[in-house]
Amino acid sequence: MIEGVIVKKLRVIPDERGFLVELLRSDEEAFKEFGQVYLTTCYPGVVKGWHYHEKQMDNFICVKGMAKVVLYDNRENSSTYKEVNEFFIGEQNYSRITIPLNVVHGFKGVSKEMAYIINCPDKLYNYDNPDEYRIPFDSEEIPYDWDIKMG
Repeated sequence: MIEGVIVKKLRVIPDERGFLVELLRSDEEAFKEFGQVYLTTCYPGVVKGWHYHEKQMDNFICVKGMAKVVLYDNRENSSTYKEVNEFFIGEQNYSRITIPLNVVHGFKGVSKEMAYIINCPDKLYNYDNPDEYRIPFDSEEIPYDWDIKMG
């Protein structure tokens, strides 16, 4: 696992009315501070990536559909430098992925319907000076192929 990444399997609490899932609590190790909460979607087979942040830590939760979230450790001083992690999260696996600073990440919709991802970053988005650095999804800098792997 990439140094600093936290993956938490989320507990689903069902009853006759439906279910409840706590996404992020302020008493958890993953919580640093509150920035904002937003929803992003991804059509089936579409890749949103790569990007990273120098000041913002992300907390991804796929709440509808399924997403493949991929992380790449591009931090030269990290013990897991150049490591790739792949996670499948969503309705069949409610989990939260906490993504440290400077870890490159992206995701792909892998269900038949649109994937809905909630992000709870620890910083506000700065429209005038965004903390978002992009790398093309097919960049040769990152040793990852977004295609389906049959295995």
